[in-house]
Amino acid sequence: MICVKNLTKRYGSLLAVDDISFDVDRGGVVGFLGPNGAGKSTTIRILTCFQPASSGSATVAGYDVFRDSMAVRRRVGYLPESTPLYPEMRAREYLDFRGKLRGMSRADRLDAIKRVTERCWLGEFIDRPIGNLSKGMKQRVGLADAIMHDPQVVILDEPTIGLDPTQIRETRKLIKELGEHHTVLLSSHILHEVEQTCSKLIIIAAGRIVASGTPTELRAQLGAKARVIAEVRGAGEQDIQKHAGEIAGVERVDVSSNNGWVRLAIEPQAECDVREGLFQLTAAQGWSLRELRLEGATLEDFFVKVIAEQGQHGR
Repeated sequence: MICVKNLTKRYGSLLAVDDISFDVDRGGVVGFLGPNGAGKSTTIRILTCFQPASSGSATVAGYDVFRDSMAVRRRVGYLPESTPLYPEMRAREYLDFRGKLRGMSRADRLDAIKRVTERCWLGEFIDRPIGNLSKGMKQRVGLADAIMHDPQVVILDEPTIGLDPTQIRETRKLIKELGEHHTVLLSSHILHEVEQTCSKLIIIAAGRIVASGTPTELRAQLGAKARVIAEVRGAGEQDIQKHAGEIAGVERVDVSSNNGWVRLAIEPQAECDVREGLFQLTAAQGWSLRELRLEGATLEDFFVKVIAEQGQHGR
């Protein structure tokens, strides 16, 4: 549905996007992830025909973004990070105006406005002036505009900025629902949000694609072992660390104290689960145990690792 080949964008001497290539299949939600200044928004502006590339090619829904830009725009719904709205218009009036620009008939506009009002929780706010709405409500109006023409591809740039926790949860739910019928490209630097929403991730840093795959695949690429986290009381830090380090399969033990409890972060050897051994140790020593859990490698760990590697290697 989206095909990018050797895409490059320069702003004078600044190389914002550096010869990137990636594909997004039909359907599902794909996260476009990277730190601020990585090239996410520049790539999105090219895909949505807001600006040209310096070189390379890109197609959306089978149409070239450079030669068939109007065809691309008819098939794309786009929510930019800073939603451009007319504050003097009422929300309903604005959506109707946007529908007219897209060539929608009056009947289609009325049906679409009703649909997106429900899906984006505009309800009582639909007839209020946009200038009087909160930042979160303005974001909802922008999202409603992006999906009202039922586009094949929906591109969202930081869609939850300015929303409260309840609105963020509802937006995540809506994005997942959109992924069942549309191809969604979600740009964000909020790892928790992306991990909960996306089935595939593309990570960009310093203008280059540095990793791609499912969240599970990326965590596996990290090569990090799961850790066992525990909190124990009944002896000193050094004594607990020494005994825990003698459990079969333990590679390393880090300890810290917290209000009389010793917190253990245990790195096991490959394919070893040391939780049972730790439980038996605490029982044998008569120590109190109030936490014992397995903590897997996180997407944040992978993200930090690849960004750090990119910084070490340079551009």
